Amino acid sequence: MTSHTSRMAVFGPNMMFADLRCSPSCARAGVHGTVSICPRECFEYKGTLDVLYKIIRQEGVARLWRGTIAGLALAVPTVGIYLPCYDIFRDWFEDLASQNAPSMTPYGPLLAGSLSRSLACTICYPIELARTRMQAFHDLNSGKKASGVWKTWVDVLSNLKTSENMKSVQSYRVLWTGLGAQLSRDVPFSAICWSTLEPVRRRLLSLVGEEANAMSVLGANFSAGFVAGCLAAAATCPLDVAKTRRQIEKDPTRALRMTTRQTLMEVWRDGGMRGLFTGVGPRVGRAGPSVGIVVSFYEVVKYALHDNQQHES
Repeated sequence: MTSHTSRMAVFGPNMMFADLRCSPSCARAGVHGTVSICPRECFEYKGTLDVLYKIIRQEGVARLWRGTIAGLALAVPTVGIYLPCYDIFRDWFEDLASQNAPSMTPYGPLLAGSLSRSLACTICYPIELARTRMQAFHDLNSGKKASGVWKTWVDVLSNLKTSENMKSVQSYRVLWTGLGAQLSRDVPFSAICWSTLEPVRRRLLSLVGEEANAMSVLGANFSAGFVAGCLAAAATCPLDVAKTRRQIEKDPTRALRMTTRQTLMEVWRDGGMRGLFTGVGPRVGRAGPSVGIVVSFYEVVKYALHDNQQHES
């Protein structure tokens, strides 16, 4: 009881994860001093369905869509930068390799995916930070409107300005807190994803041949994207755990000093291999369809525009 109370005092009532204060309506809650204490199982997640059940019971159904606006604000510019840049870099790398080192041609998608993802991630990272924090923190006071993207940014910068040890650090740098962890996850993800997706996609499209239409392009790209997304998500799950840990750190001094390696070591020390792959199921379940949908619709739009241009000419 004392240990649990001290952790509640340190983390406060706004953490979504292990030290979340349970719903006031919880029938199993007890009171220790002025702090509401619930059984340990109220704060432990045993799987995806258990997470969904406890979030709905403690915070309501609407909580499951928290950060949707920020997610859309992130997805549009990210995809708008990421996929066109990937096409440009891939064609450039493959042309360069075919002329100078033909054996390096298969590595074109890997290099193009890594470079284009780094560019898109760096530009759009403040939105990603706001989205993650909006999903990770909440206020238990009913009737209080949840923070939006702009309010989340203001809160991040306000915490920095009030910190005694951060006066020598430029304020806006904190908006890129955890960028290293994000890149260390997204760059390997993109490298694995595109180096898997391209050969699978080209193989599937070669089976269709000259009879390709919008539906065959959609099917081939979705299938290849689904397989590549699942594989890449599973392989990079530990890096995703480290990225999330760094993004939700509320102490600005510690947040800027944390490294991906240090965070991974802490996760390993606390939870071992199981801790490193926490949430791998939902991550794979999200990444596979997401990559498939984005890539397939992007390629279908390209196909339709190219086909329309040919008809006009």
